[in-house]
Amino acid sequence: MILTKAQYDEIAQCLVSVPPTRQSLRKLKQRFPSQSQATLLSIFSQEYQKHIKRTHAKHHTSEAIESYYQRYLSGVGKNGAAPVLLELANEVDYAPSLMARIILERFLQEHEETPPSKSVINSMLRDPSQIPDGVLANQVYQCIVNDCCYGPLVDCIKHAIGHEHEVLLRDLLLEKNLSFLDEDQLRAKGYDKTPDFILQVPVAVEGHIIHWIESKASFGDECSHHAYLHDQFWSYWNRSFKEEILYTEVTDINRSH
Repeated sequence: MILTKAQYDEIAQCLVSVPPTRQSLRKLKQRFPSQSQATLLSIFSQEYQKHIKRTHAKHHTSEAIESYYQRYLSGVGKNGAAPVLLELANEVDYAPSLMARIILERFLQEHEETPPSKSVINSMLRDPSQIPDGVLANQVYQCIVNDCCYGPLVDCIKHAIGHEHEVLLRDLLLEKNLSFLDEDQLRAKGYDKTPDFILQVPVAVEGHIIHWIESKASFGDECSHHAYLHDQFWSYWNRSFKEEILYTEVTDINRSH
């Protein structure tokens, strides 16, 4: 399925006015029934991440952090079982998992002798039972499981989907009897940065000669295309991996143009 630039812009514009919740995603599916759930979720996530990057700094000033922490303490003081952190994150329009990180770091700074390391914070976010305060552990857990764009649960899901699509792509290449080298084989040849698959015999797709395939398992919008070109794809060209870029979701190919 090909998604036109106009269709993409319509979806992106619709996302401006909705909070990043699963309920919003269901409404989005109702609004655009012809688009797959995977496509809408990918666009939804990417647009929200752009918003978070634009507003990230204002949530990390010392004044903002102290304000959030005092509001958290006041909220759980009244009702520790209420979703205080989740509601706070939604109110100030910040990702719940990132709000949980702010409050967790502030809590540990107050209660631990040494500043918490990034690895300790990440470990506690992955497993809130490690947090030395039951109420905060529950608050962090609520944020993690209700965040559909950020956090360790989302990272796990993305990793699993990425691996699944690489397997599906490999199976498809084998089914088509195409000869290829995968990342492991290329690294064994001494390459440190490689595409997922290099076709030993190039193929034509819609009039373009394809030499290699990088599977991102996500929607390739204009912003991500430019980012991946800068971070990865030009280096493939410089390494003599002849150039034609094909983004693929394997079972649902989407491109904006």
